[in-house]
Amino acid sequence: MGMLTKLLTAPLLPMRLVTWAAQRALDQANEEYYDPAPVYSALAELERRLQDGEIDQTTFDSQEDELLDRLEEITQYRQSLS
Repeated sequence: MGMLTKLLTAPLLPMRLVTWAAQRALDQANEEYYDPAPVYSALAELERRLQDGEIDQTTFDSQEDELLDRLEEITQYRQSLS
């Protein structure tokens, strides 16, 4: 039965390979998009810019809120995987 199944499903192999490759690309994109490390780096850089006087407190607060929202999104996504 195994050989017959392989013969009958052989024409579908290119489609399965494309699907497999697309899934790997999607997995990699999700891994990069939901990686918290760049957000933590951006928070540290934002703090440095505030301390160096490059930005004011209002700018800091608004950008910090955006980054913290992003971290919350990442946390929720990672929890949904568990």
